Amino acid sequence: MKKITKAIIPAAGLGTRMLPISHAVCKEMLPIVDLPAVYHLVEEAAKSGITDVLIITNRDKDAMESFFDLSIEYEKALTAKGKTEEVKRLHEIADMANVYFLRQKETKGLGHAVGRARKFVGDEPFVVLYGDDIVFSKTPVCRQLIDVYEKYGKSVVGVKPVPMEDVRKYSSLKVEKIEGEDSVTYCTDMIEKPKPGEEFSNLSILGRVLLTPDIFDVIDNLEPGAGGEYQLTDAMKKVARESGIYALEFEGDRYDMGSKLGFLMANVRRGLEHPETADAFREYLKSLSETL
Repeated sequence: MKKITKAIIPAAGLGTRMLPISHAVCKEMLPIVDLPAVYHLVEEAAKSGITDVLIITNRDKDAMESFFDLSIEYEKALTAKGKTEEVKRLHEIADMANVYFLRQKETKGLGHAVGRARKFVGDEPFVVLYGDDIVFSKTPVCRQLIDVYEKYGKSVVGVKPVPMEDVRKYSSLKVEKIEGEDSVTYCTDMIEKPKPGEEFSNLSILGRVLLTPDIFDVIDNLEPGAGGEYQLTDAMKKVARESGIYALEFEGDRYDMGSKLGFLMANVRRGLEHPETADAFREYLKSLSETL
């Protein structure tokens, strides 16, 4: 079994739910306290043992490349002021993984974006971290998926139960219980953005999947699906129907960084944990809650 060392982060979407700010600042660079959302995705991959990360972008997202690069100007200015810890932190960010960038020249959906990574992946299994989904967990979700793959040797999707009315925003999976497993099930079918009555269950894929390289042949033969786009879920559906996929109900709290509410919630969560803001922010929230 090949070791998983590669991850893909599709981040070429327009971010229309975050307008008007996303018109000028790509949503992946919106901050969670003092770090952009995309940092947390790369960090999760790196902490899971992944060494190479490909971020699929578009023409308006150069800021991500700058963030994972070193800045000579900042390093000189910080060094001159004796701020060695800040310099060290910038190096840690630049060095935590080999980060590559590839443009999706047309935004044709998640399936199309992942298909662009075929040469990067080669014949290796890989992880996909959806650009909108940040998960704070004790064990990185990528690591959780890798553990399941190493046990069963097949593709794995990260899932959570969601309210049935929300299933129509995501996907719905048909699963079978596995004896001796609490959080892992066997998926034999799925549907993207089901219409009322089409749902299999309230289990939805939320932001993390581990795929084997045979998915690329399936992607190459996809027809446009929901929203007229090439849906990765449609490719995974074919694999699930023909050979099965494992579904892991992962541990962790997921935040939708493509929505204003998810952005605010993630910042509150991290603001209460950050050493520079935690105490004062907690007191502020307590005082604010008295006015609600």
